[in-house]
Amino acid sequence: MLRYLLIGSGILIVIPLAWLAWWLLSPLVITTEVNEDFPLATRAVVPANMTMAEVEGAMAAAANLERPIDEVMPDASGSAGSQAQPQAGLTGQFRDADSFHKGAGTATVYDLGSEDGHILRLEDFRVTNGPDLRVLLANATNPESHSDLEDAGYVELGKLKGNVGSQNYDIPSSVSLADVQSVVIYCNPFRVVFSVATLGTSSG
Repeated sequence: MLRYLLIGSGILIVIPLAWLAWWLLSPLVITTEVNEDFPLATRAVVPANMTMAEVEGAMAAAANLERPIDEVMPDASGSAGSQAQPQAGLTGQFRDADSFHKGAGTATVYDLGSEDGHILRLEDFRVTNGPDLRVLLANATNPESHSDLEDAGYVELGKLKGNVGSQNYDIPSSVSLADVQSVVIYCNPFRVVFSVATLGTSSG
């Protein structure tokens, strides 16, 4: 009887440990690719009978149609002129944090207009995968550790959607972009910096 109790106890211990080991280590051998388009419907008012995804689809379809027109489109205030396009502000290139944690691609902060705020867009992006990676805006040019982030201050934009591919992240209106100096890909459970993009003013 004691033998069966020991075996049962051993199984109860091994299963959670195996699950934890898989959760921590599996990202190292798994690639998650995400390829989001630049949002077309950032200024759209979504009709009650449509979802944002349907609005995006309709606008994407319309974007592929060539329809010459001589009229000047009105701006948001209703006067003649063109509506302002998203403007690239801060931008930077991701780099390796060390010989194991590697990153590449471009991080750009776009101004969508006074009412729509800002987004962070990652393009041609790739980073070493890891458990529970997060996207941070940091008030330091090159944070290398958790203590660097804590000392400088940072804002988390959310979980990384994929370790490969282009993706968008909303920036809360409460964030002061004047203080933001870098984008950081950060492993939350182990408090490890995976990649950093130091931000500067876009020349485009």
